[in-house]
Amino acid sequence: MSRKGKVLVAMSGGIDSTVAALMLNDEGYEVVGITMKTWDYASAGSSKKETGCCNVDSFNDARMAAVEHGFPHFILDIRSEFGDAVIENFVEEYLAGRTPNPCVMCNTHIKWRALLKRADALGCDFIATGHYGNIHQHTNGRYYISKGLDELKDQSYVLWGLQQDLLSRTLLPLGKYRKTEIRQMALDYGYPELAKKSESYEICFVPDNDYRGFLKRRVDGLEERVAGGNFVDTSGNIIGQHKGYPFYTIGQRKGLDIALGKPAYVTQIIPETNTVVLGEEEDLNRQEMFVSKLNWLKYDGVGDGMEAVTKIRYKDKGAFSNLHNHANGIAVHFYEQVKGIAPGQSAVFYEDDDVIGGGIIMRQ
Repeated sequence: MSRKGKVLVAMSGGIDSTVAALMLNDEGYEVVGITMKTWDYASAGSSKKETGCCNVDSFNDARMAAVEHGFPHFILDIRSEFGDAVIENFVEEYLAGRTPNPCVMCNTHIKWRALLKRADALGCDFIATGHYGNIHQHTNGRYYISKGLDELKDQSYVLWGLQQDLLSRTLLPLGKYRKTEIRQMALDYGYPELAKKSESYEICFVPDNDYRGFLKRRVDGLEERVAGGNFVDTSGNIIGQHKGYPFYTIGQRKGLDIALGKPAYVTQIIPETNTVVLGEEEDLNRQEMFVSKLNWLKYDGVGDGMEAVTKIRYKDKGAFSNLHNHANGIAVHFYEQVKGIAPGQSAVFYEDDDVIGGGIIMRQ
């Protein structure tokens, strides 16, 4: 048994998770690799070859790295666990007029829980992934995530949902490195093809990036049920017909199939009346929003009016705001107007580089 302990490492076969596993192995941990199969495209009615975390070639790449470095590797089929929570939530959110972030949902409810369950079964002290972020323990005893060194790769935004029992046993070895350094490590380990491997930004169960097609295949008769709704302007005047409210997202400009003589943007979605509101770019600006389904990291809640930098999307730089406690969530008041607040997306609250907590945007 290693003095540092035994760690179960999630290995997708990509560069980040592979290098994370090899780093921990070199540091003296007793490493066990595990690759999770979350989805197969045939069940979604898609003919596209599997990519990313569900690619058989990636499974083989992960296994080969483990074998070559002398630690065991397993493949874990969690398709049923994944489908029940992540995909059903994905569909339900679009039908509610919101825009979900399935990666946050998967991290929060599926991957980490599945990892911890198998870690316990295998006698592992820790679990680890190739995410770019850092985990610390506050003087108050709570565990929290802070941003990774590489600002362009930082993934703290998608990890806000991890609860204390998960954070206390998680290692994120890449948090103190830049992506360029990780690519060099892959070369140094003797994996030049891995160092050049492209990264996938698709939703794993929507391989063609066509979420509308996925919804149509997943929900019987959806097109017929929602067809023929109204486009209205910000004053409520009917200006055209659309294809169904679930097929639009806040901020969308392209693919509206309506000619107004000027650029139009989706500014609001009203599922109850199958209505999509169109406006100008400035109509996307908001200064307040309401966030619920909260998970607190650095502190066990926040004082009313606490200042935080709030991010409303993954690549968002964040904006200064005040957080106000309400019975069912947090009202966020931004100091200045922000653009494109989309219900269903995550709001993540930061204190400097540290994640205070996060939740789901419920309304603008």
